[in-house]
Amino acid sequence: MTNLGQMLKQAQQMQARMAEMQAQLEGIEIDGSAGGGLVTVTLSGKGLLRRLKIDPSLVDADDIEVLEDLIVAAFNDAKAKVESRIKSEMRELTGGLELPPGMSLPF
Repeated sequence: MTNLGQMLKQAQQMQARMAEMQAQLEGIEIDGSAGGGLVTVTLSGKGLLRRLKIDPSLVDADDIEVLEDLIVAAFNDAKAKVESRIKSEMRELTGGLELPPGMSLPF
């Protein structure tokens, strides 16, 4: 019975640490860029778009597709960095244990 009690206590501690980690992630900002820095996207640790910067030299009404592609690429770069940061934080939180396949953070 003590093992069950210890497991419940550990689960509560893990839940508290996860809530703390989520709060910390919400406060961080991660940049992604494309086109050699001509387009920069800033995401929160939860993946919300905070800022988008476009170098004025890219604005060409006759070639809008290049700008669109660079925005998508910058967003994807930032999103990959956010996901990498979350994985790193989770490894630290769980002592290196990975989440089972199909499970993810609650956000």
